[in-house]
Amino acid sequence: MTMNGAQSLLRTLVDNDVDVCFANPGTSEMHFVAALDDELRMRAVLGLFEGVVTGAADGYARMTGRPAATLLHLGPGLGNGIANLHNARRAHAPMVNIVGDHATCHQQYDAPLQSDIETLASNVSGWIRRSCATASLGADAASAVVAARTPPGEIATLILPADISWSEGGTAVGKQPVPGALEPQAEAISLVAKLLRSGEPTAFLVGNDVVGDEAALATVDAIAGAHAAKVLAEVFPARLRRGAGIASVERLGYLAEFATAQLQGLAHLVLVGAQSPVSFFAYPGRESDLVPDGCTVHVLSEVEESGPKALTALADALGVASSAARLAERAVSDRPTGPLTGGSLAAAVAATLPDHAIVVDEAQTGGIWASPATAACAPHDWLTLTGGSIGFGMPVATGAAVACPDRPVLNLQADGSAMYTLQSLWTQAREGLDVTTVIFANRSYAILNMELSRVGAEAPGPVAQSMLDLTGPELDFVALARGMGVPAVRPDDAEGLTAALERAQSEPGPHLIEAVIPSGF
Repeated sequence: MTMNGAQSLLRTLVDNDVDVCFANPGTSEMHFVAALDDELRMRAVLGLFEGVVTGAADGYARMTGRPAATLLHLGPGLGNGIANLHNARRAHAPMVNIVGDHATCHQQYDAPLQSDIETLASNVSGWIRRSCATASLGADAASAVVAARTPPGEIATLILPADISWSEGGTAVGKQPVPGALEPQAEAISLVAKLLRSGEPTAFLVGNDVVGDEAALATVDAIAGAHAAKVLAEVFPARLRRGAGIASVERLGYLAEFATAQLQGLAHLVLVGAQSPVSFFAYPGRESDLVPDGCTVHVLSEVEESGPKALTALADALGVASSAARLAERAVSDRPTGPLTGGSLAAAVAATLPDHAIVVDEAQTGGIWASPATAACAPHDWLTLTGGSIGFGMPVATGAAVACPDRPVLNLQADGSAMYTLQSLWTQAREGLDVTTVIFANRSYAILNMELSRVGAEAPGPVAQSMLDLTGPELDFVALARGMGVPAVRPDDAEGLTAALERAQSEPGPHLIEAVIPSGF
């Protein structure tokens, strides 16, 4: 079959198990768009903003372990998507970013949309290549997929000039082998086994491929239980498996003060696919490195290595059986009554959370009760804001729903963050995705009110206060959602919220619930 570049690109992607493309195309990508009708194995999902596109690809990758493709329009399109690419990079989410560019012959004229795409991409990509010939585009695409899927997973950005896409002579490349995770180091396992036997105060800090793996969580819990050690997860894990029948793991606190208390008194901190803990921001008079004085940091497994294998080897060395893990017991939550607050909202979520739900948490300050309230619910996955760049919740929920159409998705969403990528609702409606979005509407950037005092800023005056306030006018999420084709309600109390959650979960397609709660803690 004679193919142009775009056709060879699409065939190569699908033959290498990349069969979903989240897209916001422009003129330079029209041949790719046209080629979608020739490659019906590729599911194309339109996003109305590039931050939706990149966030959806992140959510898809977190739930499948496989990359989706994105299709972005030139440097500005990539720029619009960078915030959620930042989160995806921190999540080690595999992704193939396809960024269209001007035709090669046109670049010399410095047209209005000309930009340095490579420099933009370098901030969030582990692999970058500009395709220079139609005949080699298929090979470039295959290399991008391999790079994206090589553990621990990364963003591969392929820059596609328009003429490389439209020219004839494309050649598709079949499925390429992908390397697995590296084997853990025997020396590291022996060292950690020795320090655990010493009885000195020790904690594991787990992340990456451990926190989403039930067996790995059971293994590390059994080891910790046998040696009086503590187990902590990173502040924002990409995908945390939790609920009844699963070994519980306490997350490191977001606030440096809380994290410091959790780590206090340790002699050893063992990293398993995690980074050594640091404060999210610098604060006057406070240390950025959260490892306590006198504590030694050890690496059991790097992110490129298999954390589950390292833990299994450590358990074998210590003679610990994973069957000794302490698993969470199922608890039935009471249905809340009374006014809507952060606490009653969390209780309603816990009382109605479906089995095998995917929870995407960007509730910010309003949602601090949600995670502990749901710890003993039915088994579920909890996806968090790995890179701290807000506007992740709605797009990641969208991608997770595309990845797992048989599982309910619940997006716990702060109102301020929601406005960054609200267009996700339109994609959810267009695709008929089973996503229930709960807006935690405290009408403010409440987390910044808290941070204002923590950074030592002067008491805020009226101008400063206005910068953190979301009233005047108030956002109407019910109207905004309905305007994008998503049914929406605003319950008045906890009973109404619980009923709305049950109704949304019993009906197919997306729903939005706006829960107005007090600002603050």
